[in-house]
Amino acid sequence: MLTAFGIMVSFPAFGAENSGTEITFWPLEILGRFHPILTHFPIALLIFAGFLELFTLKGFQHPMRQAIRLMVIFGACSAIISAGLGWLLAENEGITGSTLDLHKKLGIATSVLSVLLLYFLQKSESESKSQFIRIYRFLLFLVGFGVGLTGHFGGALVYGDDFLTEKIPWNDDYVAPESLTINLAQFTSDLSSDQEMLLVTNVRSVLAHNCYKCHSGSKIEGELRLDEKEYVFEGGENGAVILPGNPSQSELIRRVSLSKNHKDVMPSKGNLLSKEEIQLLTLWIEKGAPWPEGVPQQSIYRKADLAPRKPILPASKPGLENPIDRLVDQYFQAHEINWTQPVDDRTFLKRIYLDVIGILPSPAELDSFKKDPNPQKRQVISQQLLDRNEEYTQHWLTFWNDILRNDYTGTGYITNGRFAITDWLYSSISTNKPYDQFVKELLNPTEKSKGFIEGIRWRGTVNASQRTEMQAAQNVGQVILGLNLKCASCHDSFISDWKLEEAYAFANVFADSTLEISRCEIPTGKFAKTKILWEELGTIDSAASKAEKLRQLADQLVQPANGRMYRTFVNRIWKQLMGRGIVEPVDEMDNMPWSQDLLDWLAVDFVENGYDIKRLVFQITSSKIYQSESILIPSPELLLASEFKFQGVIQRRMTAEQFSDAVSHLASPLFDSAEVKFRPNELITELGNQPEYARASLVANNPFLTALGRPNREIVSTSRDSQASLLQALELTNGIKLNDALAKGGARWARNYSDPKELTSKLFAQALLRAPTKQELELADRLFGGKTDVAKTQDLLWSVFLLPEFQMIY
Repeated sequence: MLTAFGIMVSFPAFGAENSGTEITFWPLEILGRFHPILTHFPIALLIFAGFLELFTLKGFQHPMRQAIRLMVIFGACSAIISAGLGWLLAENEGITGSTLDLHKKLGIATSVLSVLLLYFLQKSESESKSQFIRIYRFLLFLVGFGVGLTGHFGGALVYGDDFLTEKIPWNDDYVAPESLTINLAQFTSDLSSDQEMLLVTNVRSVLAHNCYKCHSGSKIEGELRLDEKEYVFEGGENGAVILPGNPSQSELIRRVSLSKNHKDVMPSKGNLLSKEEIQLLTLWIEKGAPWPEGVPQQSIYRKADLAPRKPILPASKPGLENPIDRLVDQYFQAHEINWTQPVDDRTFLKRIYLDVIGILPSPAELDSFKKDPNPQKRQVISQQLLDRNEEYTQHWLTFWNDILRNDYTGTGYITNGRFAITDWLYSSISTNKPYDQFVKELLNPTEKSKGFIEGIRWRGTVNASQRTEMQAAQNVGQVILGLNLKCASCHDSFISDWKLEEAYAFANVFADSTLEISRCEIPTGKFAKTKILWEELGTIDSAASKAEKLRQLADQLVQPANGRMYRTFVNRIWKQLMGRGIVEPVDEMDNMPWSQDLLDWLAVDFVENGYDIKRLVFQITSSKIYQSESILIPSPELLLASEFKFQGVIQRRMTAEQFSDAVSHLASPLFDSAEVKFRPNELITELGNQPEYARASLVANNPFLTALGRPNREIVSTSRDSQASLLQALELTNGIKLNDALAKGGARWARNYSDPKELTSKLFAQALLRAPTKQELELADRLFGGKTDVAKTQDLLWSVFLLPEFQMIY
């Protein structure tokens, strides 16, 4: 059928003059345009058929078999027809490019597989042999994946590579670079060579931001490319689009100047060019469209600087001596934001206790703090908490376990496909190991720290982007460098300038031999060199052993010249304490920070002061901005919005571990000894005072912690959602674990306090760090009816634990 289509497309139309111009048969053009309509059928039908097939694994002759059969037949046939119509569409619409080539190849491959799928479906039903059934099911899942992937690239052709990502609030990659904001008046006279270079650099920026989606190497509409000099002046299917010296006759200027609804306007999708951008293009053509050699290719993505930078600090003011506050004050003045008032001692103490050691302060500690006349008492308590080493370590162990995907149980630990690093990690946090040494031991590991770069060796066959070497490249990029390489591990990235070859070059550092590049799971027969992501940091000897390559990588990444690595880390700590990073998301460090000066200064100061993590925590928690009133953000999307303006600490909910530890302390231990998977006293014999309950950071994941937000640590997790969820509400309402703790806690409180008012007052003091109000005492008195009762005490505990005042960090 495809061959017949090809013959019909290429044959000159009946009755046309033989002028040398190939004329297509117009009915086939119309047929081709049905491709976008028909292509949705195989995607929906085959993927849903594959889902339903999962329910038949125990028996092929299932009640759903007839429904699955019909979906497979219609889905496979529509996939074959859709491929043919898609080929017609490409031939007749004049679209070319690498994305289209890949889309066509996948479409043809899916069509062939669809034919095989139909054949083995028939064999499975007629002969019921297990080998035919296995082949049929394999083909069904493969074809389902194939149509989905083909559709993905089809969507990229129609809507652009960034169709799925361009509307994400934090995706500000498409913000025009600062170089576009130039004064056009400086180009009125004859241009110098430097002016020519500046002018065309800005022209390329305009073209990159507005035209590359449809007129670059990945997609070529109308035979027009605007990403390279030779193609720009060559023009498209209708001739030249630029007439140097004559902007009024240049098709490019005409098209970009048309109104939004005009059929010829460009860009045809998305925003039109601004008045200033059109003026820039007009001026460039008017000046003869100069394009000297060596003009850099412009990217539509922002790239953060690699090198460190130490900005000059603003002068200090009374009450603003901390460098952090001086830089925040500079930001506030620029954005006309007023400082909020410092929080009271009670709010501050709860905040800093939970942030630094993860537990609530006691009423006695609050009373002592309130009575302390020292004007520097907040800085003093910050240091005192940092000195409570074991509590600090057990709290921050959660932060590092998430980031380094270290856990106590799960996939791979039993089969030696994964290695825990808990002993090394706990010791490193406890000794406040300098961060540069910490990273070196992760990248060039000992036996105890190798688990991070060794990754998870999944059982069975895995795709190329999940082999352990690529896992290491992705995880080091994400955790250490704030860089997303996942997209570039399969194909050239759609969300950055990183290329597939660069991802493989970095993965080679973690490999015993050079890896063959696979593009979208298809081996290419090509091999990348072994390189660090930023070659200005140094080179890697590709002929060296894996151990030597890792040593070289560790030495090169931790050098002070790698400003990106230290910006990434201080940004993570800032978010942990302040609720929102200076850059968001914290794994996308090429995004614009709300304060470049603050980010740069923190990173350089961190390096200059010995990579001291505790000092960094102290510096932030002793600042005036940390001690100020918190800000309520009504929607989490606003935290990630590109227009976000920093005003102070963000209100956030306790983590799963903080909430669990508070409940274990106030009611009854949530976790028994069997659930504790790491015992610090077996690693460090001289421990300080230990709580009477198991800290949640030492416990294996379970449904209770999962419901409250602890992530699955089979992947790197650098942020947790602090918003309440339905699963959390159900667990806190009907969960067995919390109910057991409440029952035991209710019995203990009722046994210790026979007077309901005394019980209520003591509970409020320990849980909320305040006395109950008159109304709250009256409500408690009505609840108890003048006499303590275990069941009613349990209800009171539950009511307090569900209060926002208890769960929130203000």
